[in-house]
Amino acid sequence: MPSAGLAPRRVVQLSALFAMFALYTAQLVSALIPYVPVFVAASAAGLALDTYLQYKQPGLLSLLGKIRFDVTVRQLLRDMLILVGLLRIDGIEPLAEQSPLTIALLAFYALHFVCQAVAVLVRRTRALPIVTRNIDASELRLSAAPPRILARRQGHRLLSFAAPGTVGLLITAATTDALWGGIGLAVSIALLGGGTAYLATWLLPKKRALSEQKVMAWLDRWLADYKPTVAMYFSGGTSSAYQANMWLSTLSEVDGKPLIVLRERFMVQKIDATDVPVICFPKVATMFSLENSTLKMVLHPANAAKTSQVLRIPTIKHAFINHGESDKLSSCNPYAKAYDEVWVAGPAARERYQLADIGVEDKDVVEVGRPQLSPIKRATDAPRGTYTTVLYAPTWEGWDGNPGNTSVLLAGENIVKHLLADDSVRLLYKPHPMTGSVDPRAGVANERIKAMVREAAAKRSGARPGPEAAAELVRRTAELDRLTSTAFRASADEMERMMLQGAPDGDRQSAVAEATAAWEAAYWASFPEWEHLVITDARPAIFTCFNQADVLISDVSSVVSDWLTSEKPYAVANTSGMSESDFRAGFPTVSAATILTPAATEVPALLAAVRAPETDSHAEARAELKEHLLGPSDPPSLDRFNDAVRALCDRADERRVRMESRLAAEIPGQRGTDGEDADEFAEALDSDAESGDTVTA
Repeated sequence: MPSAGLAPRRVVQLSALFAMFALYTAQLVSALIPYVPVFVAASAAGLALDTYLQYKQPGLLSLLGKIRFDVTVRQLLRDMLILVGLLRIDGIEPLAEQSPLTIALLAFYALHFVCQAVAVLVRRTRALPIVTRNIDASELRLSAAPPRILARRQGHRLLSFAAPGTVGLLITAATTDALWGGIGLAVSIALLGGGTAYLATWLLPKKRALSEQKVMAWLDRWLADYKPTVAMYFSGGTSSAYQANMWLSTLSEVDGKPLIVLRERFMVQKIDATDVPVICFPKVATMFSLENSTLKMVLHPANAAKTSQVLRIPTIKHAFINHGESDKLSSCNPYAKAYDEVWVAGPAARERYQLADIGVEDKDVVEVGRPQLSPIKRATDAPRGTYTTVLYAPTWEGWDGNPGNTSVLLAGENIVKHLLADDSVRLLYKPHPMTGSVDPRAGVANERIKAMVREAAAKRSGARPGPEAAAELVRRTAELDRLTSTAFRASADEMERMMLQGAPDGDRQSAVAEATAAWEAAYWASFPEWEHLVITDARPAIFTCFNQADVLISDVSSVVSDWLTSEKPYAVANTSGMSESDFRAGFPTVSAATILTPAATEVPALLAAVRAPETDSHAEARAELKEHLLGPSDPPSLDRFNDAVRALCDRADERRVRMESRLAAEIPGQRGTDGEDADEFAEALDSDAESGDTVTA
């Protein structure tokens, strides 16, 4: 099954490669015979195919690059074969006509390598030591990027600028008139020479970036002016940005001056719309500028390889806040003992850490609730509509290969089959975005499930919202996109995006919240109440799906904990191989759930309990479990979160005072009476920083 889904794409790719080598063969043979019609056709078709693949299948061509058959070699071989053909064709004088063409072609390739060297220099001069968002960086003399075809697309540049010369040489082959080849090569040389000269203007002082020392000096001044107190630190892969994005709204409301610290350049654009300043430190050396700032504490939504680097800064306290809580082992990672505090939602997580016995002391665990759950609405009564809306939101397979992590593989299709068999069910299927990233079988099963849902949706019919609903969704989408994204040119590079994403204009975050609420209302209004949906985009978010659903089916994951805020019924799939009693005992978050076996035969009874709340035997247990998992509703979670922020900041201040006192006692003459104590102490700290030494408590 997995190979069947990939076969058509592989066939196309292999056919393209076969065609390319077949054209080279035809070009060589027809050049040696010579047979001009085939020679011209094969040469032109080879250039056209290479250009097409360069734009449409760059991944395929990258494989050729790995065996050193890159675009330069391919085009050079193509042109050399054309010269061989010209030598063999009667009517073209080798010395009088072909030699100048050969010299011109060599000049073109010399220019190509010069242009490539200039492009490398330009890219290096535009790579700043840091990347920022929501910060006015006009002092850094940022500028727009050069055209991408000149600065970054070597293959596109070579094939595009070589085309006139190749066409001219082929016309020469067909007509035996060397003038056409000369004209074509002259055009190619002019285009490439002019492009190189234009690209070189980005090396002039007016367009060059400031030196690393000046950029870091600017950052120190900005930090001194902004005075950050609380930062969120994040590092991860392209698909992990959601782990940080879920905390943006909370971070914007903390007491203090918030800051977002990233480590990967690409992540700057992965962070959702926010007014909080963002700084990316690609190199650990530049990140240590935070040590001398007013930053007091850092929040960590995820463990990452680069987390240990920021933990080395002794002036800052660190709290692990995670990106969701569940009963899985990943929620009790031994790495957590590296932080000063571990912030959890409620008593259940505190107990989980103590039972795990991984070195996290109970005094370092702080219960703060889950501030971002406020948009989730609490259930009031039984479903009122004709249809019972079921949200099936399985998690992904995880890194450890445990078959109990996700229900997609062993139970997903059975769950969906039973749900679709009930004509009064409306199914919302929202799989985890990383499904299939570790186990390809999970990805294939996920595709089958989506196909089942879409097929069932196509068989349903009934009244649909009018065209005005779709038009409203388009309007709301455009408005939300305008607020949450920045329109960049295709050629925009990191520096240009940084220039365009300066200090935010007004309260953008409130505007985004209003636009998001309006978009969500328009989204759900654009579908009839009976239509099954597959939801794989970032919008609508999981919480708004919660508010649409009457019941959740999921796996052991943070989705279950968050869902309990609604106090609505839920079910958890048990694909672990454990008995139901052991499953409930081993995973407290499922203690108030209906447990589904891989066959999912319990689905009809689950639906019956949702439709008749008086038969729901888990209602009281859900309310108790909610408080056990998420903590009390009063005081509000955001208040508890801010209390924890203030307390940890106070601990950071206390440590700084202790260290100042200790250093003052150790530095001779520090306790003078002439008012020079502070200056001497600052000089001592500067000396330590320059030598690379750090002070530890």
